[in-house]
Amino acid sequence: MNTFSATPADIDKKWILIDAEGVVLGRLASIIAVRLRGKHKASFTPHMDMGDNVIVINADKVQMTGKKRDEHFYWHTGHPGGIKSRTKQQILDGAHPERVVTQAVKRMLPGNRLSRQVMTNLRVYAGTDHPHEAQSPEVLDVKSMNKKNTRS
Repeated sequence: MNTFSATPADIDKKWILIDAEGVVLGRLASIIAVRLRGKHKASFTPHMDMGDNVIVINADKVQMTGKKRDEHFYWHTGHPGGIKSRTKQQILDGAHPERVVTQAVKRMLPGNRLSRQVMTNLRVYAGTDHPHEAQSPEVLDVKSMNKKNTRS
């Protein structure tokens, strides 16, 4: 018996819609990362982009447990003394709250070229509107998957 290795002709990509309202960020990010990578499929091949296209709406209403809203995201400008930081709460209250979800998903993927390609299949929107109605995405109810996925 030979090991199955998918080719580009074998790949079947779907469109998935996830509502992030009231869902815990880390659990949401891990579910999205599995879907983007394609690990939920029986035909998973590690070196191929097997995953689905994921649309996340209501990213500004994502929940966090504990004191994670006060934790910082750090980055460096490239200049001496150029370390910068913002708390997750500041980012959620700012102009681009979807970056919290995007960064969480990005950090759950391996740091290689394939994960950068896979991240192009993720679309995150702060509100309920998205321009992907023509793709007729399937709704994935993350809240009902596990009772720990929501914050009471």
